Amino acid sequence: MPRRTRPLLAALALAPLLAGCFASSGGTDSADGADAGSRLRVALAFPPAENLSPYGADSTILSRLGVTEGLTALDANGAAAPALAASWRQEDDRTWLFTLREATFQDGTAVTPAAVATALTHAARAKPVPAALSGVTFTAKADGGTGVRITTKTPDPVLPLRLSSPSLAILSGKAYGQRDKVDPVGTATGPFELTKVLGATAATLDRYDDYWGGRAQAPGIDVKFVADGTARASALRTDQVDLAEAIPVAQAATLDKATREATATTRTTSLLLNTEKGPFKDAGLRAAAREAVDTSALAKGVYEGYADPGAGIYGPAVTWAAGKRTEPAGRAKAGKPDGTRITLATYDNRPELPEVAQVLKQQLEEAGFEVTLEVREYSRLESDALDGEFDAFVGARNSLVDTGDPVGVLASDYTCDGSYNLALLCDKDVDRAVAKAADIADTAERQEAAMAAEAEILGTDTVLPLVHQRIITGVGSSVRGALLDPYERTLVGIGTRR
Repeated sequence: MPRRTRPLLAALALAPLLAGCFASSGGTDSADGADAGSRLRVALAFPPAENLSPYGADSTILSRLGVTEGLTALDANGAAAPALAASWRQEDDRTWLFTLREATFQDGTAVTPAAVATALTHAARAKPVPAALSGVTFTAKADGGTGVRITTKTPDPVLPLRLSSPSLAILSGKAYGQRDKVDPVGTATGPFELTKVLGATAATLDRYDDYWGGRAQAPGIDVKFVADGTARASALRTDQVDLAEAIPVAQAATLDKATREATATTRTTSLLLNTEKGPFKDAGLRAAAREAVDTSALAKGVYEGYADPGAGIYGPAVTWAAGKRTEPAGRAKAGKPDGTRITLATYDNRPELPEVAQVLKQQLEEAGFEVTLEVREYSRLESDALDGEFDAFVGARNSLVDTGDPVGVLASDYTCDGSYNLALLCDKDVDRAVAKAADIADTAERQEAAMAAEAEILGTDTVLPLVHQRIITGVGSSVRGALLDPYERTLVGIGTRR
């Protein structure tokens, strides 16, 4: 039955996302007349893995640095808020009309309905498809001077939330070159313009003075990609950088208390087991792995209290999840490993992960597995992981980063057609449960259906939630206005300065 058309108008008092929807380390968000100030020096944990394409993991690099924006953003409560779209309304169960605000791209061209439609069309045709669009097909067309009409193939009740994904950033026509390459240098809409990228080592950003949300207080950002967590902490401690993300737990005590910020996030560290090929194609061996893992030892030991034992795909930062969680049913009986050889892989950009993997190796070996551990930098690991080259994989995943919708991560990570399905899971009951949740518009009912789908996924023992993290960010004592949010989409905004 078609739903009645209902307006979803922008709240009058909502500020732009990059102006400070989330917890700030201090200072104001106003940048009027702010010509003074020093460039920000930032150390990021993850070097670009995809040449800063907005369609994959690199998209959050761009959003955290204030380079890119979408039509919508996430507010502090996880709801869709205005960004490049000032307002929107649903015309029928498959059609939405978004009204654009007046804005310009960093190359000086206007943000027009045609430009937005082109950008969204490129995202929809990207290969692999962005995680936010798993299972979603749509068309975007210009409507008059300020409107963009988006029509989905099937009803999508959370489309405004989906469009907040960093992977659906709006870029100018100049960004889209030949061979499906996308270049965000000087083609985005945020308060900071990417001007130079030095491979996987550094990047330079300058303030974009014509940003629709106001001029940023910092004149620019100098970014270093530093995969080693100890080096990031040392750089902050010795005043080589002003902001350092993902400080290792082991390094937290080396920083002054005033310069370390622990933020509860929707990130869960999990053990993913390859269900398509290798030993863990056997559900009994997956069950044996589950019984071998002690998550409390990881939370207390490796994370030194900066994490909670794994409860599910969604952790304590997803405040509604615990009250709606149901126990998985139909789990297989644990088999006997009897020396089964497995390869366990992880990456060292998040410095706790190799230690987690080492503890898991010991636990699994005590249960009777023979484990080979492989650790690489993430950009050198992702493609092999997605291709199923490992039997088991330890990864940290923010369950709401892609869309803000709890169903989004389930579709992208655990369904047959999911674009980030590291476990290569393809289970008809799981697909059916996720599809059912995706069709529900009511928020409370959608959450309950998501938890039912979570139970189906956990019942396959393809993913073993290990811990729910609190991320430690190093914030220099002179820095004001850093944006620390549970979705890990933001870090620097117009009010961030030193």
